[in-house]
Amino acid sequence: MSTEKLTEREANTYSPLTLAFLGDSVYDTLVREHLLRQANMPVAKLHSAKIKLVCAEFQSRAYDLLAEELSEHELAVLKRGRNATGNTVPKHADAAEYRRATAVECLFGYLYLTGQDQRIKELFAVMMTLEDNENG
Repeated sequence: MSTEKLTEREANTYSPLTLAFLGDSVYDTLVREHLLRQANMPVAKLHSAKIKLVCAEFQSRAYDLLAEELSEHELAVLKRGRNATGNTVPKHADAAEYRRATAVECLFGYLYLTGQDQRIKELFAVMMTLEDNENG
């Protein structure tokens, strides 16, 4: 992996869907690590737990939580991702959920490219509070 971070200006040249493409992988890796550190369990259980956290529905619910925690610039990136056109909506999500999930992934991709690893961890922790609240 490249460790060369981009400037905000350089990162802003990428389309929101391109940033979401990368952000999806960043977020997925964080979820996998989070689940692995929670418990040593069979891969099938890990996969089932992962699916609940990487789905558009969960990411869409996390959108509002994240929006409250963001700087003005981060919020602009989030909204840019939400307003991106060209996404095809999967069968298991409605268009509004999918756009909000894309926005979250766009933000994670942007933060990753600009080398803001600590900020990614902070925002991921905010998202996991939603999981904690839903699981009791």
